[in-house]
Amino acid sequence: MVAPHSSPLQSDPPAVAEAKKQLRAHCLAALKNRDQTLDPLLCRRLSESLLALEAERIACVWPLPHELDVRPVCHALAAAGRTVLLPETPPRGHPLVFRVWTPDCVMLAGRFGTCVPNGPVLTPQAIMVPLVGFDRRGNRLGYGGGYYDRTLSTLPHADAVGYALAAQEVDHIPTGPYDHPLSCIVTEKERLHFD
Repeated sequence: MVAPHSSPLQSDPPAVAEAKKQLRAHCLAALKNRDQTLDPLLCRRLSESLLALEAERIACVWPLPHELDVRPVCHALAAAGRTVLLPETPPRGHPLVFRVWTPDCVMLAGRFGTCVPNGPVLTPQAIMVPLVGFDRRGNRLGYGGGYYDRTLSTLPHADAVGYALAAQEVDHIPTGPYDHPLSCIVTEKERLHFD
């Protein structure tokens, strides 16, 4: 996952940025104070959703300490023969780079406290997108760095599958000119599809 910071290359109008900032605090509190017994339910549903896709190369996420631990999804996909990729956070203003991960690969320290596999770079066909918050129109709220929006704009044909707990849902995510809606959002309770 990536830590927040703003980019001068892409920015929301001030009113949208302020609304997102307020929602982000609310949604992060829901994430940090979650019932962690729900994490395995979400991981199972997320694994099933990703394995139902035709994608062979799937970008996953290595969690930060306060986030949902989705490493079981990485293992489930690898066990099913899919190529698992994990993001490497590049300098500000650039899309994510994805490196091949295997259960026995060496993990290196990345930017913002992330871990990155010491594997080759590949382009994903599906991307697992972490959410701070979401709404029922497929809009997502991230940490504010814009990495996933930049990445999704460079991979328009990739399936973008967001994941979050149901408690992170809000009525409306304000959107700016660079926000990209998701094709699917998975929670521990349901799968929401947007086409």
